[in-house]
Amino acid sequence: MPPTDTTPEAPTPQDPEGGSTPEDAPGGAKDPAGKSVSTRKEDAAEGKPAADLPRGGAPGIRFEKVVKRFGSNVVLRELDFTVEPGERVTLIGPSGSGKTTILRLLMTLETLNEGVIWIGDQTLWHMDRGGKRVPANQKHLHEMRKQVGMVFQQFNLFPNMNVLRNLTEGPVRVLGVSKDEAVERARSLLDLVGLADKINAHPTQLSGGQQQRVAIARALAMQPKVLLLDEVTSALDPELVVGVQDLLRDIARQSDLTLLCVTHEMAFAKDISDRVLMFDQGQIVEEGHPDQIFGEPAEQRTRDFLQAVLAS
Repeated sequence: MPPTDTTPEAPTPQDPEGGSTPEDAPGGAKDPAGKSVSTRKEDAAEGKPAADLPRGGAPGIRFEKVVKRFGSNVVLRELDFTVEPGERVTLIGPSGSGKTTILRLLMTLETLNEGVIWIGDQTLWHMDRGGKRVPANQKHLHEMRKQVGMVFQQFNLFPNMNVLRNLTEGPVRVLGVSKDEAVERARSLLDLVGLADKINAHPTQLSGGQQQRVAIARALAMQPKVLLLDEVTSALDPELVVGVQDLLRDIARQSDLTLLCVTHEMAFAKDISDRVLMFDQGQIVEEGHPDQIFGEPAEQRTRDFLQAVLAS
């Protein structure tokens, strides 16, 4: 059970005359539902990140002969692939092809059966002991988890905590950040995602799009070096999708996060990715630059998948 919310309410920034909130500030981008998705692009234009986004030393990801089974069902079949430091890679393919399992393995929400996963120069599920590679203990897993953040399809916010507490709980309890520093960073990130005026709201008081933007801010509050996105717009009403996608595009461009994304939104995948990997039955069918994958795919399986997705 998550801790009870005992965080005092933070004062909501107001215009001295009771006027505009940050959503109404000049230059604030709006999604089709009128919600602000400003990422302070004027800062980006000046070479400054919109908030204290991760920069410097992002590790890469490497899977070596990774096998994952659920009973007799082999979901990943000796999977080999690499995401370079700071690279943005999107996984596409039919449901059940193993894409989300890859993200869950990186978050240590699932255990692998065979193979090795690397984050930077460290193995995730293994550690060195006496010159030998052995299964990781909980201390090692805890330290490795600090490098990885994930934004889930269903938001997964703590319902009994206000927005501020949702963003500060992890940094304080897991990272050992002071409460003052965590609050300052939370304010900056809420400004980034256009929700500075929702700092005292609870998740049930927010729309789906607002909840997902809080979830994005919460993942960034943990200062990850790797960010995982799992179908982050699939649970949203269609009119809210564009705003969340625009926010993620800006975050990707303004940080050097290593980004691994699973999505069925092909236009989003094409726009945000340095490279796209087509999956089917736990294996990579094809990979390449988005222009090649979406414009001239080499494999018939990729062509069939894209035709089905784009026609739906």
